[in-house]
Amino acid sequence: MPMLPIPAFVSIVLGYLALRSLLSGGRPLLVMLLAACAGQSLLVALVGGYALEGLRPALPVSATLIPPLAWITFRDALVRRATLRDALPHAAAPAFTLFCRLFAPQTLDLVVPLVFLAYGVAILWQLYRVSEAPLARLEAGGMPVLIWKALGWALIASAIGDGLIALALRAGHAGWAGWLITLSSSLALLFVGLLSVSPEATGPDDEARGTAEPELSNAEIAENAGILARLDGLLRREEAHLDPNLTLARLARRLHLPEKRLSAAVNRATGENVSRHVNLWRIRHACKLIEGGASVTEAMLASGFNTKSNFNREFRRVTGAAPSQWATVAHGSATEPAIADPDRSFRAR
Repeated sequence: MPMLPIPAFVSIVLGYLALRSLLSGGRPLLVMLLAACAGQSLLVALVGGYALEGLRPALPVSATLIPPLAWITFRDALVRRATLRDALPHAAAPAFTLFCRLFAPQTLDLVVPLVFLAYGVAILWQLYRVSEAPLARLEAGGMPVLIWKALGWALIASAIGDGLIALALRAGHAGWAGWLITLSSSLALLFVGLLSVSPEATGPDDEARGTAEPELSNAEIAENAGILARLDGLLRREEAHLDPNLTLARLARRLHLPEKRLSAAVNRATGENVSRHVNLWRIRHACKLIEGGASVTEAMLASGFNTKSNFNREFRRVTGAAPSQWATVAHGSATEPAIADPDRSFRAR
């Protein structure tokens, strides 16, 4: 009975995810990243599992396609839509690897891990230093940041795995190297693929991170309050918060403000990020629906939430109670528990 190598199995899984993403209208860059991971895993299977040595020279070049694609996909999903002009400079990584393969193959043991390491660190550094994610879905909360951090660490882990493989080969432990290639490449590629296809991967929150804000002047305080009032007016008038795909960029465009200015004003005026402020409006709307007789699920879907976990978390944060408790009280079937008033924050302003 023919055996299916682990990398071949990983390739099938990633290929399926790429095809599913393509057919469901997924972002082209995401499909390309999944396809690149699937193709790399297939090459590893053909070389390591089926001894097709003629394909071995392609392995390092195809491997160094993945980190630049991960970086471009990350930027396209969270920060700014990628253009051909943005992407072209990153072709230098696989091009340089091809040059090394042809003219200095002894350097590949250093070049390939460095490419993975550099892009992994770049993703982590970008997540650390930026305070805005204008393309983020506000409903997604903080989960996308965790997903992309994990993907950055996966690239770094792959670099470490490549380094261990090179050390094993130099030490004469070819058997160890074979197992390391199979396990490290398969796990890293599968991890990158599964993380990137997560529905939350394209929407971190816009929470500002960083040092304490300097003391604001009265004029700045008034300006921030004015921007917040404009935002609340927009949400009240157009009910934009009911759109589950709402982003900071869309809100900023409607208010004719830079994304950073809107985010900073909300943060300074309320002490919270735009995501939490919008979710406050969403929970307020959900409470009214539940009080009107809607089920918890109906209220969740009609208030701009896609996931029950995020809805439950935000509902408890705003009201101090679970949605089921609120529904029980609203329908008058139990003694009222101590539940915070979701309108309190609005009246306080």
